[in-house]
Amino acid sequence: MSWGTELWDQFDNLEKHTQWGIDVLEKYIKFVKERTEIELSYAKQLRNLSKKYQPKKNSKEEEEYRYTSTRAFLATLNEMNDYAGQHEVISENMTSLITAELTRYVQELKQERKSHFHDGRKAQQHIETCWKQLEASKRRFERDCKEADRAQQYFEKMDADINVTKADVEKARQQAQLRHQMAEDSKAEYSSTLQKFNSEQHEHYYTHIPNIFQKIQEMEERRIVRIGESMKTFAEVDRQVIPIIGKCLDEITKAAESVDHKNDSQMVIEAFKSGFEPPGDVDFEDFTQPMKRTVSESSLSNSRGDGKSEPKFGSKSKGKLWPFIKKNKSPKQQKEPLSHRFNEFMTSKPKIHCFRSLKRGGAGPEDFSNLPPEQRRKKLQQKVDELNRDIQKEMDSRDALTKMKDVYIKNPQMGDAASVDHRLAELGQNIEKLRLEVQKFEGWLAEVEGRLPARSEQSRRQSGVYEAQNASGVNSCAQDRESSPDGSYTEEQSQETEMKVPATDFDDEFDDEEPLPTIGTCKALYTFEGQNEGTISVAEGEMLYVIEEDKGDGWTRIRRNEDEEGYVPTSYVEVYLDKNAKGAMTYI
Repeated sequence: MSWGTELWDQFDNLEKHTQWGIDVLEKYIKFVKERTEIELSYAKQLRNLSKKYQPKKNSKEEEEYRYTSTRAFLATLNEMNDYAGQHEVISENMTSLITAELTRYVQELKQERKSHFHDGRKAQQHIETCWKQLEASKRRFERDCKEADRAQQYFEKMDADINVTKADVEKARQQAQLRHQMAEDSKAEYSSTLQKFNSEQHEHYYTHIPNIFQKIQEMEERRIVRIGESMKTFAEVDRQVIPIIGKCLDEITKAAESVDHKNDSQMVIEAFKSGFEPPGDVDFEDFTQPMKRTVSESSLSNSRGDGKSEPKFGSKSKGKLWPFIKKNKSPKQQKEPLSHRFNEFMTSKPKIHCFRSLKRGGAGPEDFSNLPPEQRRKKLQQKVDELNRDIQKEMDSRDALTKMKDVYIKNPQMGDAASVDHRLAELGQNIEKLRLEVQKFEGWLAEVEGRLPARSEQSRRQSGVYEAQNASGVNSCAQDRESSPDGSYTEEQSQETEMKVPATDFDDEFDDEEPLPTIGTCKALYTFEGQNEGTISVAEGEMLYVIEEDKGDGWTRIRRNEDEEGYVPTSYVEVYLDKNAKGAMTYI
């Protein structure tokens, strides 16, 4: 079927239909364009969502992503980022393969349509002109025929009238003949114009119009095919990314299947394990004996096993403790004069200050001795690994410079070999310093790993021990400390480096001032065996008074009653400070 033969008289309708086809194509282009905008917006929102829940660098949140469940969530976020990328690919492909191509095609289609209908209108105007010429020729022939008839009737009338002269009759006869001749000429012209018009009309309706309409039909069919191909491309663009999207979903499934609850539970143990043993049974305290209540061995203090009796707190004592000095007093010491004990106390002051300076070192000791054993071992191991990585980086830099120096030696024109000597020497010094650091931390690590298994039950429960190998500023006091067989630290009796600090009742007799006021309360989260001087034993769940808050060294000073006060690790208690209380003084 051809539009030229079937629709030869539907020029106006074809013009409207082809315009409607272009409108449909432009509508489809607008639809695809809006789809690409939606895909871009969706991809952007997915990327923002993934970025929003990504862990922040160098934050506590980043450390939480070591568990399998959080790592699976992180993998999901990364895959969602790739998933968003595929929607961006859809948008880009639709823009380039459909929107841009169809927009260019629409412009070409409009030009082609305009050209075809221009040719059709031109053909229509030509046939209309021919028709007008035919009509004019016909009217002229008709007029001339009528004029000839009137001239003939006039001649016959003049010829029949006897009163008319012969000359008038002849004139009428000649006029009639002239009109007949003009009518014959008009007839001949009309016949010729009619033949020409019929030829033009046949050419118009059977040749020109069919050709023009055929081109318009082909143009319209190409438009229909093109929009169909675009719809197919629309689906293919989506289908192309389906395997990649499926892979993203497979990776999310794989990450979900990698979640290991047992492994996460073990990691919680590794993260928070202290290395201490649970406390032992509480001893029975017999109140039927006519004596004051003594301190329980398991919850308040450790048995020294040295044959000495437990200290009793007198009624006159106000419970004030000098930092890291115990109140264990023998009968002999109680009989010493006050002046002698005062002199001994003043001479022992530097040693006490030395140990306190180690404890209040700021952010914590270099050997992490303020941490529980297991956490300390992990921190030391991490430090050793970090130092080994730094050493490897320095060695790689040194090897690269050495090769560069060899190249300079073989090819002096490329550079001066002596210019890298200073840097090589500097790298060598850095490597040596790092190796010394590694040896130092490995020594502490070996000490922790070697000492903890051999500890007794009570010594493993101790947490307030500070090690003194790390700070050069406290070597004078650190070298006088040695490890006892049970893992705790004792003071070495050296006459050259320090003076003995006898346990005196100087503070009892010298303390006439009021005890430090309480600034709040605290609850013991764990049992702490205070074996060092100045510390106090607490039992888990016990409520005590706070008289001096943590100054940044990891220790809090607490009081049980008028006779018992001392330091405990801040991490072992939950503190509730009284906002209206004044801060306590710190004795060093």
